[in-house]
Amino acid sequence: MKCDLHIHTYYSDGVFSPEKIVDTAIDVGLGAIALTDHDNILSYDIAKKYLIENGIEDKLEIIKGVEINTLYKNYEVHILGYMMDDTNSDFKALLKNQQNARIKQTKEIITLLAKKEGIKIKFEDIIKQVAEGGSIGRPHIAKAITNAGGTSSVMEAYTKYIHDYSSVYVPRKTVSPHDAVEVIYDAGGVPVIAHPHDLDIAAELIKELMNYGLRGIEAYHRKHSPACVEYFSSMAEELGLIVTGGSDFHAPNIINGQIILGKNFIPEWIYDKLLKEKKLIDMA
Repeated sequence: MKCDLHIHTYYSDGVFSPEKIVDTAIDVGLGAIALTDHDNILSYDIAKKYLIENGIEDKLEIIKGVEINTLYKNYEVHILGYMMDDTNSDFKALLKNQQNARIKQTKEIITLLAKKEGIKIKFEDIIKQVAEGGSIGRPHIAKAITNAGGTSSVMEAYTKYIHDYSSVYVPRKTVSPHDAVEVIYDAGGVPVIAHPHDLDIAAELIKELMNYGLRGIEAYHRKHSPACVEYFSSMAEELGLIVTGGSDFHAPNIINGQIILGKNFIPEWIYDKLLKEKKLIDMA
């Protein structure tokens, strides 16, 4: 079954609604998708309801997913989770803590922008950019700065203010990848390290995270070259981990309007491997 296991909606830093993602996924011929918004799972129920209300449940499988933003030794490490029990108390607490950390960070940055740079933006200017309850973050702050006339472009806002060494940037107090993996696994989910090419410590970290329940590596990703896919696929095989993949879709290509959802040449067997891994976890 053709799948895309890494998709964002406007419940985090994507631009499409869950309903639009469903329609687009069906249009491009996908049979299964995972909605993996940052630090929340709100889009899943909306997408499932849309399938049912429109009588198209047989056209698309939707997997409950999440992408947890974590920090480790000054590295931002993203951990994907699939098919968790969202009633698990530790998992619910993890998402709540992540959301509170995002709000606290954003308000502190707003204060520093006004104090040090004379750029006045309101918290409401940021939260209105996501669906109710969604995850706010750097992209939304950068856009608010630009909309307030603080910079001429979102890219300039990133360059000047939204980076680790800016005088107005405040790091988010987030969990470690070890904690994220462990919570997802204990909630019956399949924890996977996202786009590991971004991390020059990936090899050692992956082995370390296996002790906490890591079960997969996202080898297929739009940033990964064929050589990179081969490298991480071989690593997964050697370590006994599954391989996953996704487009990491946020928005259509700004230049030519191309929809990249599902355009990642993800092998069809990946979906089956994920389901089998979930069954193994449930039986453990």
